[in-house]
Formats: sequence, C-alpha cells, structure tokens
Amino acid sequence: MNGVLERTLGILELLARHGDGQELAAIADQIGMPRSAAHRLLGDLIRCEYVRQTRDKGEYILTTKLVSMGLTYLSETGIIDIAQPLLDRLAESTGELVRLSVIDGKRLTWVARAQGARQGLRYDPDMGEDARLSCSASGLAWMSTMGDDEALALAAQQGLGMPPAYGPNAPSSMQAMLEMVHAANERGFAVTQETFTPGLNAIAAPVRLEGQAPMGVISIAGPTVRFTEARMQALGPALVSSAAQLAAASGASAFFNQHLRKPASRNGLKPIYAD
Repeated sequence: MNGVLERTLGILELLARHGDGQELAAIADQIGMPRSAAHRLLGDLIRCEYVRQTRDKGEYILTTKLVSMGLTYLSETGIIDIAQPLLDRLAESTGELVRLSVIDGKRLTWVARAQGARQGLRYDPDMGEDARLSCSASGLAWMSTMGDDEALALAAQQGLGMPPAYGPNAPSSMQAMLEMVHAANERGFAVTQETFTPGLNAIAAPVRLEGQAPMGVISIAGPTVRFTEARMQALGPALVSSAAQLAAASGASAFFNQHLRKPASRNGLKPIYAD
C-alpha cells in the first residue's frame, strides 16, 4: 500500500474498525508507512472533516461524515424505502432481528434492520459491516446462488472466519463451508447455529428474481435459547417469501436495478424464491 490514495483509504478503513480511536503510531504501523507520512495524511483528513482527534488522549477517530455520505447514498438509491416496511413486518411476526444486506461487487454489507424482540435477549449489531461469508447465514445464502469455484474464490479472498474470533461452530475448512452452502441451496435458505456469533442462530435467503443474479440477502437472527433449529425451519418459508416480495419490488431501486441486468452465475439449480 504505497500510493497516497491507497494509504488514505487504508487509514479510513482502519479507523472504521476501531470506534474508540487509534494512536498515530498504531495507525502508521498497521498501514505500513512512516509516522511522519501518517501524520500528514491524518492532518488532511482532519482538515476535510473525515477524522478528528479526541481531547483526552489525542487519538484519531472517524467523524460521522462518511456515515452521512453512505446514508445519503442509500437514501438516493431507494433501497431503504423499499425494504424497511417489509423488514418491519417480518420482524414483528417473528419477534427476532431481521436484516437486509446488499451485494456490491465482492462485498455483502448489512444496510438495514428491524428489531422484533421487545423483551428478553436481544441481538442488535451495528449496520454497515461486511458479512464474513464463510460463517454468516447471509454469506452462505449468497454463495448458495453460485457455482462451487466462484464461492470458493470469494471466500478465500476474504478468508475463513474461524473460532474464537467467530462462533464455536464456524466451518474450519473450505470443504465444511461448501457443505453448508450446498445444504442452503437444497433447502432454499441458509441455516446457521453459532457459526457467526456465540449464542446466536440465524437463517438467510437471497433476494433475486428467477434467472437473475441476487441483489441482496434477508436474514433472521436470534438467541439459541429461543431461535431453535425447529423454529428456524418453521420460519424458513416466511423468510423466502419476504425475499421474493423484495425482489419483486426491486425495480423501484436504482441500486437493485443494477443487478437485474446480471444473469445468474449458477445453472441447473432450483430457484431460491417464492411466489
């Protein structure tokens, strides 16, 4: 990462992963650049209001400017306007967390959510994170629409998400991951039990029209104590139906329209959608 642009983007991506801020030395070391150069770039980012320094320790932290840009973009594409009512209904009927992730190139990013749990244990993560494809229900659901070679290449580029960083049941090999991908394709939706987060189970289904590449993924997640395997299987049809409804409405979103022109990358598999 030698160019100024690459270094600048590297700083922004690093700070995005550290909400409590990072010291100059830590930033320079992790980006792999001299501290003097890091100091100059951070000064430019502060001047442009993308970064600020904390008063107590002088650590560097992101401002909300990038977040604002992202939210503005999503608003302009129409994704949230289309998806939110559907997510709200599904969350209310299931009593669990429902999330939408969108596909952008090789990334799957959570952009919207609806919380159905009103009491007891609640799983309520931050938005804007990229899904770890190999161990998240959303990632497995997306890869279930691909051929094996494409899925393996995508997961290998990102790297396996393994314990203890992720759930205790996260697949520890590409073959184990592929078995879960194949099961998701056969079932019509992915099912995970403590693969992404300890104590959390989830199901996910791709959002796509027949014969087209997927546009995103809808997931339902909840604590293992109440979101059991039997309950996940029972809610699967409702999840798939919601994904189909969102796909049918996708023409109103500029972002989703980009995907409508892309053919499906896997042939001969049963469509993952519902009437």
